[in-house]
Amino acid sequence: MEFGLHIADFTWKSGSSQLGPALAAHVRNAESAGIERITVMDHFWQLPGIGPANHDMLEAYATLGFIAAHTEKALLHTLVTGVIYRHPSLLAKQISTLNVLSGGRVGLGLGAAWNEEECRGLGFAFPPVAQRFRELEETIEICLQMWSDSEEPYDGAIWQLERTLNAPQNVSKPYLLIGGGGERRTLRLVAQYADACNLSAMGDLPAHKLDVLREHCDVVGRDYDEIEKTAMIAVNADSTRETLAARVAELAELGFTVTYVFSSGIDEPSRMVDLIAGAAALGR
Repeated sequence: MEFGLHIADFTWKSGSSQLGPALAAHVRNAESAGIERITVMDHFWQLPGIGPANHDMLEAYATLGFIAAHTEKALLHTLVTGVIYRHPSLLAKQISTLNVLSGGRVGLGLGAAWNEEECRGLGFAFPPVAQRFRELEETIEICLQMWSDSEEPYDGAIWQLERTLNAPQNVSKPYLLIGGGGERRTLRLVAQYADACNLSAMGDLPAHKLDVLREHCDVVGRDYDEIEKTAMIAVNADSTRETLAARVAELAELGFTVTYVFSSGIDEPSRMVDLIAGAAALGR
């Protein structure tokens, strides 16, 4: 099992004024401990269940650029970007820019978005769910076209691009992960387009979701084994490396090969790295 450090909470003991040095030290520490993936949320307010809305939250792509400058090897992406937050051509350009500047280490995590309260608060449009999924599929198509050699127009139902020029092009093909467990739409899009899925394992184990993904792969003619199965779990101040390792072992038995771990209520970043590294050592 490969571990990812998912940074979902920036409310640390060091305080807001020291977030830059603290984050730089955190990601360097994670890489030194053998953690091969680092992700951030794409939200503007803190999420319910992690902390109050007014707790510290950094903008995702500026943060990924900062993390890229302070790491050397880790795969970096959001977990996940809400499709409604950015025009797809801007998003494609942001990813390819970070991919180039990081030496090919930045990919894209994408989802249909869900946080209506945050959108209403900051003035983002929050379309009905059917439109958000149309936007999700067109965003994927636009990104893939802009990351190819094609400069042909894109004529979608929502967006029209006259020339899909993107220079400089990516150093490596960006890793594309689609987050969410929606059985009718989300997992179909995973089967059709993505390198990886990401499913929540914070409640019941998501074994059924993998069965649904396999069915979608059969329908679209995709090899199920080509898709990386990733899960997300939370730890808190009471978690131990033993409890984390046991949970991850259960996920591995289902066929998951990557677990992204985030914290709720841990205000010392080094504690997260110690938990993940300790659990990884127990699983070897």
